[in-house]
Amino acid sequence: MSPAATSVLLAVVVTVVKGLLVIIVLLTGFAYLTLIERKVSARIQLRYGPNRVGPFGLIQPAADAVKLLFKEKVAPEGRDRFLYLLAPALAACAALFAFSAIPVNQTICIAGTHGAGPLSARCPGGYPLHWDVANINVGLLFILAITSLGVYSIFLAGWASNSKYSLLGGLRSAAQLISYEMAVSFALIGPVLLAGSLNLETVVNQQHSLWFVFLQPMGFLLYFTGALAETNRLPFDLPEAESELVAGYHTEYSGMRFGLLQMAEFVNVITVCSIATVMFLGGWMGPFFFLPNWLGPLWFGAKVGLLIFVMMWVRWTFPRLRYDRLMQFGWKVLLPLGMANVLLTSVFVALH
Repeated sequence: MSPAATSVLLAVVVTVVKGLLVIIVLLTGFAYLTLIERKVSARIQLRYGPNRVGPFGLIQPAADAVKLLFKEKVAPEGRDRFLYLLAPALAACAALFAFSAIPVNQTICIAGTHGAGPLSARCPGGYPLHWDVANINVGLLFILAITSLGVYSIFLAGWASNSKYSLLGGLRSAAQLISYEMAVSFALIGPVLLAGSLNLETVVNQQHSLWFVFLQPMGFLLYFTGALAETNRLPFDLPEAESELVAGYHTEYSGMRFGLLQMAEFVNVITVCSIATVMFLGGWMGPFFFLPNWLGPLWFGAKVGLLIFVMMWVRWTFPRLRYDRLMQFGWKVLLPLGMANVLLTSVFVALH
């Protein structure tokens, strides 16, 4: 086999293996995030969480999965059958695909391919192993494009259910996600200007001496606030407001169809916290930069876990906003602050 063919075959095998690993990790993370959130909420409310199924309740996610698999799939009359089934599948796929461009460690070189093909330009003596499924020069744009598909999935779920509550939840979500995507995008422009690249690995490498959260504190707070709204988390969970919409866009879903929508929400939580880690918190870099390379994923996971915990803490602490105040906060507070942050960062970069 020629060196070029070997390089292509190796690239395909590595990509498939990494894709399977990412899916397994995200699905496992989704399952246990449901348990962790119930435990965190229980501690905040001074009560016990799930503790009956297995030691410390560790088998509770498996029990929930079995329950959803065998639960009766009730569907409303008059629904749009194709869109009704498409919505949860689209939500789950978009959530999984968005994580594919996030690097969790520094690129390493696999020796033995002798620089065959253009893929090894960064590794003259071997094949570069990127710690993401798709290493893209415009990785941030790719992630924002994929996550924007979540708007369609939630709106289609509300529209296709033939329920006024679901429809109102879908409309709310579409307006909310479009509004807060603007603030999130402006918040992310600051680190991009400082790094001079849209490649996420380059952004992390530019933080080797100082994490961008110290240069972009306002950008980080804007992004994190917008991320809460993007993932429909309290106090921004208006699309699922039980008090007036029963359960919002997923009111008419049950069984694994409901499970897919919930999975998409929790995987999106992991994704937005991973983006915050990459753009503001130095990615896989620890506090001591001489640490071995294999500790990178552990540092990355620790930072993501801390941000997820803060999200849970916020959810079980603050009350839900009123919808008109939610929209005013997005357009009249976060968006102007995001534009001001971009302007100040541009001046800072130009002067330095």
